[in-house]
Formats: sequence, C-alpha cells, structure tokens
Amino acid sequence: MSQYDEGHTVAGWTGTAIASVGAAVLGAGTCVVSAALMVGGLGILAASVLVTWALHLSGWGKPPGVRTRGQWRMGSRDLTARDGHADCWGCRLAGRGRRRTAVVASVVASDAASDVVVVTGDPEPAAAEAGR
Repeated sequence: MSQYDEGHTVAGWTGTAIASVGAAVLGAGTCVVSAALMVGGLGILAASVLVTWALHLSGWGKPPGVRTRGQWRMGSRDLTARDGHADCWGCRLAGRGRRRTAVVASVVASDAASDVVVVTGDPEPAAAEAGR
C-alpha cells in the first residue's frame, strides 16, 4: 500500500475517464479532418470538467491538501464539501468555502437636525480576510 495520499477519488477517476474519451474523439477528428468529431471531442472534454466539478461539490472529490489515512479509500466521501473547502477554487466558483461574518455596526454620532448618521464597522470582512 502506498504511504501517500494520491487523491484517488470517484470524481477524479470519473473525470479522467470522460476526458480520455473526449481526447480520443478529438484525436480521431483531427486524424480524419472532421470538424464534427473535433467539436464533439471538445464538448466531451468540457463535460468532463463539469462532471468532475459536480462530483467534487457533492462530496466525491478530495479537499486541497493531504487527507487522513482513513479517507484514502476510493469510495470515501468528503462530508465537509457541503460547506466548501477554504482554499479550493472549485468551491469558491460555486460560492462555497468563504467565511462570512456579520457586519457589526454601531452608531457613533447622530445629528437629528440633518438626519446624518455615522456608522462604523467593516463592510467587507471576507475581502479583508482574502487579502492576507
């Protein structure tokens, strides 16, 4: 048995299989100079990306980094995928993995005559966190 987590997941193997078929169709289209086969191969390749992404988001992929040894099995499901992974661009594209905190506002001064209210607080805590 390997000593390293090589990321063998259902999402990875499924995406690789679909991409291999797409590459074969694209290659066949190139050899026979068929625009229909080339476009079809590119479509299959695009589908492989979308299928892999969907499987990752549903928990059949792997979060970034090394998994614990108990999660090395091919069929192990990532139960943290629903909340998103902090450093995963695929989760961020889906709107997951960002830590959002509520903006706490406090009234510093209020001028009743001119209806001016000064509010303090960090309007974009996620943006400040991303700039680290």
